[in-house]
Amino acid sequence: MKYSFRNDYSSICHKKVLEKLIECQNEQNIGYGEDLHTLNAKRMIQEKIKNKSDVYFLTGGTQTNMTVISHILKPYEAVIACETGHINVHETGAIEGRGHKVLTHKSLNGKLDPLMVKEILIKHTDYHMVKPKMIYISNTTEIGSVYSLEELKALYKCAHDNDLYLFLDGARLASALAASDIDYPDYAKYTDVFYIGGTKNGSYIGEAVVINNKDLAKEFQFSIKHSGAMLAKGFVASIPYEVLMEGNLYKEIGEKENECANYITKELKSLGFKFYSDSITNQIFVIVSNELKDYILKEYDFEVWDHINESEVAIRFVTSFTTTLDICKEFIEYIKAF
Repeated sequence: MKYSFRNDYSSICHKKVLEKLIECQNEQNIGYGEDLHTLNAKRMIQEKIKNKSDVYFLTGGTQTNMTVISHILKPYEAVIACETGHINVHETGAIEGRGHKVLTHKSLNGKLDPLMVKEILIKHTDYHMVKPKMIYISNTTEIGSVYSLEELKALYKCAHDNDLYLFLDGARLASALAASDIDYPDYAKYTDVFYIGGTKNGSYIGEAVVINNKDLAKEFQFSIKHSGAMLAKGFVASIPYEVLMEGNLYKEIGEKENECANYITKELKSLGFKFYSDSITNQIFVIVSNELKDYILKEYDFEVWDHINESEVAIRFVTSFTTTLDICKEFIEYIKAF
């Protein structure tokens, strides 16, 4: 196999992150996130977002979503999400397993808007039904689209006008930062909770949960421990953020990923391919014949996203911090050869 476009976490980590980890290999640190690396990483994130929000380091996206949602919601409360939302499709019922129903709405672009939220609220009117209490969105979305600042503001206003919380999944936040007009301080200002994804953005592990609503931060460490999400070696999850938050590296990773993905998209469009979704980030969803799918698999890995009909499938290519334009150009030449 020449290269894997299956996901953006198939390589261990960015070179600078690995160098930092090796530098720290013989240190002895206090456990459970009380160490100096964690304190420093928190400070660096607070400087990025220009807010003294509470910051916690967990290990992965599903664990983070489950811990945050179950901490905030009462047993009878539910979370609103897009039908394509990660918590609805790709988390094996983790949210429902903690007793919280996921209320979904169809969307053509993978995004929620206030009207969709209100349509769900109208249908849940009394104590015989679950009570919607949280809006869950992701940036980037599961199909590669991004929210604009105005869209984020509108959802945040909708949430607070209707006594809801807004939680933003930032598993691919580097790509979103590079593709939209939302900057770090905006996430702190217009969400109750969000997280800065590390696993899919150059770290070997880690998601940095940022709780902007101080009421929701109370006793969150108890929820982390209760969920089995508290690492004894907490510094292992925070060390990468000392690197990723330095200068503009985190956003630069997203810019590089998007540049490579946009190149592939442009070239495939010039060859007449149809697309499953209009992604401007590091995920590419293209419709191909079964014959072309099998041909690509001989040299490149990817994920089959959806079956369109008997002869066509939608497949997903994802660029990562290891992807280069040379790799992309070689890939396009391989497609052209077919």
